[in-house]
Amino acid sequence: MRFLVATDGSEVSDTAVEYAAREAIAWGVPLEIVHVLTPETELVDGNLVLPGEEEAMEHGEGTLRQAKRRAVEIVDGSESESEIEITTELLAGRPAEAITQHADETGVTAIYVGHRGLSEKRQQVVGSVAKTVVDKATVPVTIIK
Repeated sequence: MRFLVATDGSEVSDTAVEYAAREAIAWGVPLEIVHVLTPETELVDGNLVLPGEEEAMEHGEGTLRQAKRRAVEIVDGSESESEIEITTELLAGRPAEAITQHADETGVTAIYVGHRGLSEKRQQVVGSVAKTVVDKATVPVTIIK
């Protein structure tokens, strides 16, 4: 068994990381924290380029570091004597697809994801990553609000 939690650096994602860390402690399983880069491509002189690629990578890695620190704080503050492995992975693409594909490829047994609760109108335009993860996942998904 191993758990995966997705983060975008938001407050609700931090809550999801904390919740997933507690669950990983309770079950004594490894926890992987992922962040998905969604770079916008541009066509320049017939070539696809990713503007701000370096900044996006730095931001993504910073988001993962912050999330891992939060998870480690939960583990260190727990009364459990078992240690859990916490790893991070930077993914790219459409968030829900990248999360569920990674989960399938790595044998994850549960996914945790935060849900910000966008307005109904906004969700119709951009959709909900959490809801799409539920639709595409082949393992149980826990949505944290």
